[in-house]
Amino acid sequence: MKDSRLLPAFSRKEFVKAHSLLASKVATMMGRKLEEGDWSYVYCAAKNIPSTGWSNLDIDVCHDGVGVEHKMLCVKSHKSIREYCGTTRMHPSLTRSIRIPLTEGDPTEIAAEVLTQYANLIEQRRQKVAETAPKVEPDIRVGWLLWQESLREFLYFEEEMLAPIPNNYTAEWKESGGGARKTSRNLWVYEKDTGRKRFSITTSAGPKIQAYFDVPPPNHPCLYYFCAQGEKIRGGIVKIWVTTTTAILLKRILGSLDKETLSSAIMGASREFSGDQEETAEEEGLELAEAVLITEEAYSALAEAFNGVSDEHMIQLFVRFLMR
Repeated sequence: MKDSRLLPAFSRKEFVKAHSLLASKVATMMGRKLEEGDWSYVYCAAKNIPSTGWSNLDIDVCHDGVGVEHKMLCVKSHKSIREYCGTTRMHPSLTRSIRIPLTEGDPTEIAAEVLTQYANLIEQRRQKVAETAPKVEPDIRVGWLLWQESLREFLYFEEEMLAPIPNNYTAEWKESGGGARKTSRNLWVYEKDTGRKRFSITTSAGPKIQAYFDVPPPNHPCLYYFCAQGEKIRGGIVKIWVTTTTAILLKRILGSLDKETLSSAIMGASREFSGDQEETAEEEGLELAEAVLITEEAYSALAEAFNGVSDEHMIQLFVRFLMR
């Protein structure tokens, strides 16, 4: 059975640009949930390709013979996102573009019918990508983004999108729910050769395929790690990203944004700040952010005194305190 190959997603230059754009996006989000369109914008802008937005029904990136369907999964923030490396995760919705022919009968035969529908959908997407560059073999991929709910750390990787071969799988019915929850009946689909669970096919609340995917090890060259907030870089130094507007205000007040000046001001303000925070500002669109350095001690003091929803929000509260 052929496994999906991991594929490089960014050049070094594109990766650096994507990091900056993602940090800028997080700085303007003011703690709201990351949306699929946010990542689609960052990805396309970093690679300098047209952005067509995100779609739950169609392939998300389709340009010059390459197609990428983006799938995002939020994970908890109590541990480093790198700890998910080497694990298998389940995405709640690979596709809803299927129908369940029966809810009774041989589960392997029913799963084969559903996987055939999914294989046909992949072929349709391959043909659409081929139209963008008729002289080259279409390259279609799935891009997996894991993101922390704190918007601090992110992992991204791409693998080739392969149509499943229905005869390579076996399935069983699985009942779930009960009690206060409504019961549902799902198909659990396994690889015959390995016994690994690869799909869960739901039959209630709208049929869909839920895929199981493998996160690469942390040192894999096709795995990309981004830290968009409170990035510890060396010797007790932390990098934070603030919007250009906030950076300009800080510089006017402090005279400099060097590490010593900014850290000293934060430490002093954290001892005087009374905690009377203002309401969270609304996002007004993407504004490129600027990276500044402070000491780890100052970052801890900033987070404790100016308890905002993001690094940018904490710095905004700090700036307002200085201005008063």
